[in-house]
Amino acid sequence: MQPDRLCPSWRAAFSIMAASMAIGGCALLPPPSPSPVPAVVAAPPPPAPAVQPPPSPAPAPAAPVQLPPAPVHPLEQALAHADRARTMSAAELAQEIARVGDGGDTGMGIMQASLLLAQARGPANTARAQMLLQRLLARGDAQSRALHPLARLLAAHLSESRRADEHNERQAQLLRDTQRRAEQLSERLEAVRAIERSLPSRPGAGASAPTRP
Repeated sequence: MQPDRLCPSWRAAFSIMAASMAIGGCALLPPPSPSPVPAVVAAPPPPAPAVQPPPSPAPAPAAPVQLPPAPVHPLEQALAHADRARTMSAAELAQEIARVGDGGDTGMGIMQASLLLAQARGPANTARAQMLLQRLLARGDAQSRALHPLARLLAAHLSESRRADEHNERQAQLLRDTQRRAEQLSERLEAVRAIERSLPSRPGAGASAPTRP
């Protein structure tokens, strides 16, 4: 059946159906997507200036810790005493020796007395110092043991010094004896000369002998 031959009622129906289909097709199509609107990003506000805290006061310097003084070794004490004794005069040494005596009952006292006697020199002082050093070497307490090396060294030095003094004394005595003998010989020679001068002079060898009758 041709469309132009359809009755007007059918033609109207087809028109309605076509319009309905067109409307339905439009409804089936997806709606156009809206164009994206660029998001407006707000700039962050500038950072607020940092508030500087007020400077804290400088801490007060700590008070230095007062440490107790380190104990002085007995050898250091003895060497310091020897250095003082070296600068004393003979009178000051004699006065200090009389005050110290034999050093009492401590190793340091005995060592100090020995050093004073060694500085004063002389055979009697040297012998007394050697006796005190032997007494110190026989002690076994801690202070005395610390002084033993110095005591041995000083005892050896005093022995050498005593031998040198004895040698010098022998040489001096020998020189004195030689001088005395020389003086005695000179005195005898002068006596002989005095005797010769006191004798009468003899006649000369050229005088003629007396004639006999």
